[in-house]
Amino acid sequence: MSSTELPGVRSTAEPSAPAGAVRLADGEQLRTVALPGLELAVRMRPPVRTDLPPALFVHGLGGSSQNWSALMEQLADTVDGEAVDLPGFGWSPPPGDRDYSVTAFARAVIRYLDAAGRGPVHLFGNSLGGAVSTRIAAVRPDLVRSLTLVSPALPELRVQRSAVPTALLAVPGMAALLGRIAQGLTAEQRTRGVTELCYGDPARVTPEGFRNAVEEMERRMALPYFWESLTRSSRGIVDAYTLGGQHGLWRQAQRVLAPALLVYGGRDQLVSYRMAHKAAAAYRGSRLLCLPEAGHVAMMEYPEVVAAAFRELLKDTEDGRG
Repeated sequence: MSSTELPGVRSTAEPSAPAGAVRLADGEQLRTVALPGLELAVRMRPPVRTDLPPALFVHGLGGSSQNWSALMEQLADTVDGEAVDLPGFGWSPPPGDRDYSVTAFARAVIRYLDAAGRGPVHLFGNSLGGAVSTRIAAVRPDLVRSLTLVSPALPELRVQRSAVPTALLAVPGMAALLGRIAQGLTAEQRTRGVTELCYGDPARVTPEGFRNAVEEMERRMALPYFWESLTRSSRGIVDAYTLGGQHGLWRQAQRVLAPALLVYGGRDQLVSYRMAHKAAAAYRGSRLLCLPEAGHVAMMEYPEVVAAAFRELLKDTEDGRG
């Protein structure tokens, strides 16, 4: 469960972008898609060729579509990539019904894919986005060509100690308490804390990438729904963890038909590394990529490695080897 905006390891953002402006990597575009009762910001990179298959990237808790910029650049010659800002995050406004559940996020992404007519897509998800993508692949297999999950947020019996503060956001009244405790922290201090929590090696973050993340943190903290989106999304993950039967995330993982690539980091402080083999057994016919030095956001820390693994999945799938 990634928490708030993260700095990129290799920043390709425009250095002159003013505070509060949309930060785009070189070659990226951001557009707003309006649907009944829903508005989504979608980051896109124009395809190198017109015949590339479509892909959609879904970020984690507190993140944004910007978390996928490095991987989208790596895959620019492989897929026609778009990354969505989930409702209440990035540049997407809060959902009209204030529903931040995993199911509601999945429904929003499905509505976008249906409206855009881009399916089936190669679907990527990190953390919360991994849970959302799993639900989409289980209930709408027609929309998913392949599934790539980076540290997916799936139920664990023993939650890692470092993940407890994020889970506490789901407790009624706790967000207000944590908000008061955090009032004395600057945006730079908060960003540094998030970086240390989510990266296997925070030293990999460039000074420019860190400055950009601090700027984004300042913008997010100024939004009136900042704590609400974090609180209710955290509660949505906890609720999803408690669901049983056909709605349980592990049960839905077993229903996924699309070929899957699972990426886990050995230094992940939020999703346990020990869950990797359980996940590989749940997603039928999946392949597992374990990165011992990576943390919670391997697609930002090692985009080249994740991109290479996806290309192998794509090639084997197209060759019929599965």
